[in-house]
Amino acid sequence: MSSNTDRVKPAQIRRTRTLRRANQMGPLAHSLAWVYALILAIPVYYLVVSAFKSNVDIFDSPFGLPKQWIWTNFASSWQRAGLGQALLNSVLISGVAVALTLGLAVPAAYGLARSENRLAKWITGTFALGFLIPPFAALIPTVLLAIQMDLFYTREFLILFLPAGALPLSIILLTQFMKTIPKELVESASMDGAGNRTILMKMFIPLAMPGIISVTILQVLGFWNEYLFSLTITGTGAKVRTVQVALPSLISEATNYGILAAGTVISLLPVYLAYSLLQKRMQEALTAGALKG
Repeated sequence: MSSNTDRVKPAQIRRTRTLRRANQMGPLAHSLAWVYALILAIPVYYLVVSAFKSNVDIFDSPFGLPKQWIWTNFASSWQRAGLGQALLNSVLISGVAVALTLGLAVPAAYGLARSENRLAKWITGTFALGFLIPPFAALIPTVLLAIQMDLFYTREFLILFLPAGALPLSIILLTQFMKTIPKELVESASMDGAGNRTILMKMFIPLAMPGIISVTILQVLGFWNEYLFSLTITGTGAKVRTVQVALPSLISEATNYGILAAGTVISLLPVYLAYSLLQKRMQEALTAGALKG
């Protein structure tokens, strides 16, 4: 009995020390979290208050509240940059591109997650090589391809191109999520007669939903903020340009920075709403998974 008691005591002592250290680090961790949140909030606050100011007010009092709230900045930016059509183009391009990315990445990740042979590892390594290619290196070949396909200066080519660049990261992330699904569940479903399609739709997708939503958030942000290829492929035409291409049209020799800030706020609202909805859905998926476990 004494030997068992002696074995238990060191474990209890280590556990007590760990809890004590965690309690001591708690206030510091909370303080750092608030500092980080403040660092993120400062530029957002500056952008929002600048959207209601004149140039004089912005330079005289950068972080102060507007002396006169100029609400017309939003209407002016909307009209001058043609943000209505630009937002529609960005929503269309980002939405379809994300759908295509997930439609290709989810089945590919499912196949790689269930395969443990050398071929699967070789394919995964090939996708990883995509990170070594800088985006601008593919600019000229992409333009030549768009011209050959007679899709230059069109939204359709950008919709097809963006998923191609997003697939390597999406497949690798989703593969890692799907590999965490217990093999026993898959074997049990297979013994009950479930095929690959059923296992994917009824088991892997629900259990990997937090990973799918994480990839969706990542790609929505990337597609929405993409500028180089959007400018090169779709051009600056008012009917096809994205919101990121439209915003620089507000810059000139006599730039009204209040109008520019208002246009930037307008361009951020859709992606912020999408992020908020997807983040809530991810939290629900995580909670549901924890309850099932």
